[in-house]
Amino acid sequence: MEASKWRGWLSKPFVFFSLIMVLKILLARLVVFDGASIWLQLATGIPSVWVLFCLIEWFAPKRKLGVYLTVNIFVTSIYFAVIMYYKYFGVIVTYHALQQVNQVTEVKGSVFSLMHPYFLFIYTDIVVFLLLYMNRRFRGWAKSLAIRERSALVSAVFAVSLIGSVSTVWTHSDSINELKQAENMGILNYEAYAVIASATQEIEAPDKVTEETIAALKGVNEPATPLYWGAAKGKNVIVLQLEAFQNFLIDRKIDGKEVTPVMNKLARENFYFSHFYQQVGQGNTSDAEFVVNTSFYIPQYGAAAQEYGSLDLPSMPKKLAEHGYQTATFHTNDVQFWNRKELYKGLGFQRYYDAEFFGDDDIVFFGPSDEVLYEKTTDELLKMSQTGKPFYAQIISMSSHHPFNIPERKVRFELPERYRDTLVGHYIQAQNYTDYALGQFIERLKQQGLWDNTVLVIYGDHLGLPIYSLTDHEKKLMTEIYGHEYQFTEMLNIPLIVASPNVTDPQTFPQTGGQADIFPTLANLLGVSLKGHIHFGQDLLNNTENVLPQRYYLPSGSFVNGKGIFVPGIGYEDGVSYPFDGAEPTGTDSTQDEYDRALELLRLSNSYVSHLPKHE
Repeated sequence: MEASKWRGWLSKPFVFFSLIMVLKILLARLVVFDGASIWLQLATGIPSVWVLFCLIEWFAPKRKLGVYLTVNIFVTSIYFAVIMYYKYFGVIVTYHALQQVNQVTEVKGSVFSLMHPYFLFIYTDIVVFLLLYMNRRFRGWAKSLAIRERSALVSAVFAVSLIGSVSTVWTHSDSINELKQAENMGILNYEAYAVIASATQEIEAPDKVTEETIAALKGVNEPATPLYWGAAKGKNVIVLQLEAFQNFLIDRKIDGKEVTPVMNKLARENFYFSHFYQQVGQGNTSDAEFVVNTSFYIPQYGAAAQEYGSLDLPSMPKKLAEHGYQTATFHTNDVQFWNRKELYKGLGFQRYYDAEFFGDDDIVFFGPSDEVLYEKTTDELLKMSQTGKPFYAQIISMSSHHPFNIPERKVRFELPERYRDTLVGHYIQAQNYTDYALGQFIERLKQQGLWDNTVLVIYGDHLGLPIYSLTDHEKKLMTEIYGHEYQFTEMLNIPLIVASPNVTDPQTFPQTGGQADIFPTLANLLGVSLKGHIHFGQDLLNNTENVLPQRYYLPSGSFVNGKGIFVPGIGYEDGVSYPFDGAEPTGTDSTQDEYDRALELLRLSNSYVSHLPKHE
């Protein structure tokens, strides 16, 4: 009789699917919140599931099993998306990322490379149910479940679950760290909270966003006579964005062989910024284009090109055009990808060159190779120079895109055995090819007579090797490369090199900088005043102190300063500092004031950009 009772309870869809959800919550916890309390995950995860299940019991008793299966698929897909997204970005995916769905076919190689087979076990029960549904006896049993449960019991469970979910969200909504919010709220509760939070963002009146306010928050003190002011006045400008190029590649040797000899030479002979950091988010490469060309920060939710692409953006192309420059951007992918066509209008580029221009020769990943990019771009730059007007050209290199499995014909770097068939090894080979193609580009610029009258700015767009995606063996390889544990300070560190004959000399600048700082630094070299032009970066040639807000790849409230990276917990007090070069935290690596200023800078950028008018 006792066994019969248990069978009776387990045959109820509410109980049976609740047990299935327990397993899925625990799988997500294993991947995303490893180390977090199992009981906390269940206590926050199950009530949100029960809210949905109670609605089924109320409104769909006659089609109960089918609706339970549908909700099961929906919730399972949320957990699966959270797991997959975390493995690359290290963040909890929200509904904003649905705007990325049309990008998936372009980057399917990256998506599949992140998919560990055991992740698919999360769908096992669904596959079994679908197979069983083909059996007539099973469908007969499913119909027998079409009974309404006791209304008082369902109402009680619903009330307790809803109160539990709401109180959990309310209690933890003040936490600044999105990962901590998701851990403490539960994934489904956090997803609901993200919808509400994005609709209730605090927006500052645009007239409150002033140059003086930003300078005070940044700690900027502009000298009366800036160093290098106008040193490159009237020169052509090429801003070259290298795909997934991290700073550890500079001067890196693997068993005695240089990985990037061309970049090494450029860094040794010109201005090289060794503590330079990415400031991108969901849009990755397109976010970098936005930040570099505007000196604004990325939006809190969504990709910059999609959230801000329709706006009339104050920008470097527009500012340089005011000083007689022609402007163009070169990218081998389709201009519709990441809404770039609208973004380029907003930025004010006079021309863009995309897949239609570059054709389909020598395809690497999703576009023509860097060699094709540089060859055809150089020809266009020569034509532009022959007009007698200087040009500003942004060039987007893409051949070293994740998952870095470049064609065998492009492999030029022989890996040691321990690096073979690893993400780190593929990354090194891809970046070695990127470096080779860059060398060809520079030679072509010299042959065409463009090199001597050009300022070349080179930087990485974003990280290539996320900590979250590496296997234990790959993490050991990164420890071998760095000589210490691979951490956030290494992962987000990208190079910045500024090279221009008769302007730059061999110098390494140790001050902290980020992609928002490229515009004002370049403006100083060109002698272009930014007085009256709102921007959030600073001239790195004349400022040594910097507070660099981070978001997305790190939780909101994270920032880079002159000592390392700070990552908050629930707030500042329980945050963690990651000093540069693997040093031990000292307790003086960050301050509450820097934390407050970083958050305020992000808020002001959001406010200012959101009030900009739309472009035509």
